[in-house]
Amino acid sequence: MNSEIVLASSNPGKVKEIQTVLANADIIIRPQSDFDVPDAIEDGLTFVENAIIKARHACKFTGLPALADDSGIEVDFLNGQPGIYSARYAGEHSNNEANNKKLLKELAGIDLNQRSARFQCLIVYLQHEYDPTPIICQGTWEGFITTELSGIQGFGYDPLFYVPEHQCTSADLTPELKNRISHRGQALQKLFSALTK
Repeated sequence: MNSEIVLASSNPGKVKEIQTVLANADIIIRPQSDFDVPDAIEDGLTFVENAIIKARHACKFTGLPALADDSGIEVDFLNGQPGIYSARYAGEHSNNEANNKKLLKELAGIDLNQRSARFQCLIVYLQHEYDPTPIICQGTWEGFITTELSGIQGFGYDPLFYVPEHQCTSADLTPELKNRISHRGQALQKLFSALTK
C-alpha cells in the first residue's frame, strides 16, 4: 500500500483530526490543497455517496490513493436535518457561526429531552480513481443539542453538541479525548485497522 494518501478535504479542522488519529499508521496524510485540487461537487444524497465522490475526485487529480470523509449532525426533532447539508445549513457559503445560530433558532423553546442528535461520519478510502471496492468505515456519536454555545475546542457544531457521559459539549473536551470517542475518531480507528492489516 502507498504510504502517502491525499485527504479530500480543505477543512483544516478535519485535516488536523485525521492526521492526529492516523499518525501511528506510518501513513503520510496530505491535504488536497497541497496539490491544488479544486473542491468536488458534492451532489450525492447520502454521506457515503458524497465521501466516494470526494475521494474519487482527489484520486483523479493527484494519481494517489485518497481518503474522504463526509460527516454531519442529525437532529431528531428536525427529522434528521441538517444531515448531509450540515456544512451549508445556513446557506451555500455559510460558516460555523451562522450554522450554529440557525440550529439554535430552529430548536428555540424545545426541551432538552427532545433535542437528541448524533454526529455521523462516513470515511471512504480509494486506492485509485476506478477502485470498485472502496473501504467504507462509519462512526456514530450520540448526544443532545444544548441551548447555548460552550467550549473553545473543535469546530462546526462542537460547541452545541452535549455529550451526556462527560456532561459537557464536544467543544469542552480535550482534543485527545474527542479523537478517541467522536464519530470521526470511531470511523478512523476502523480505517486504521483496515489499512494496517
